Amino acid sequence: MSDRFNTAAGWALFAGIVALGAGIVSSKLTHQERPEQMGYEIAGVEAEGGEGGASGPSLNTLLASADVAKGEKVFAKCTACHTINQGGPNGIGPNLYATVGEGIAQGKGGFAFSEALKKVGGSWTFEALDHWLASPRTFANGTKMSFAGLSNPEDRANVIAYLNAQGSNLPLPAADAAPEAESANAAAPAEGANVAEAGNAAAPAEGQTTNQVATAN
Repeated sequence: MSDRFNTAAGWALFAGIVALGAGIVSSKLTHQERPEQMGYEIAGVEAEGGEGGASGPSLNTLLASADVAKGEKVFAKCTACHTINQGGPNGIGPNLYATVGEGIAQGKGGFAFSEALKKVGGSWTFEALDHWLASPRTFANGTKMSFAGLSNPEDRANVIAYLNAQGSNLPLPAADAAPEAESANAAAPAEGANVAEAGNAAAPAEGQTTNQVATAN
């Protein structure tokens, strides 16, 4: 009985050792280090958190070349809630005639603006309209307007130009100077200053030479 027990215990111990060894070998074979670069690179797509691409033209530049006709086409999606003709009625949203330059959440025939929009204050400048059209909820958190916004800056500029043409007619800003032109303008005075400094430095030297010759005579 004792021999059988010892034999069984020995086999059990042996089996345990084999299983442990197999587990260690398996873990060595299947272990993988974390790659230095995760996934695959896709050409033309920048990594998250990187510097990002160019920000694009400024609002002034976009407004200077804005297309009112294109803005009217984009505004068509707004007509479900807004009228824009002079004396037009309020709907789900207020009538938008002569809105550019007006006070935010003011007038409009007593339209019931949200408290969130009333708290913003100020007036509907081109910049304010651009922020509003990009994301109404970001501009006025809690606004009743459900429109998600226009992600394309050119579309926003065209809509603003169209809104401005409907009873506001404020002068649109001039396009911002191109970075290359600004650099050239900044470099020109510096070059002129260098020439002037060189001339001023040379004058005393010439005068000094004349005096030295007169003394020698």
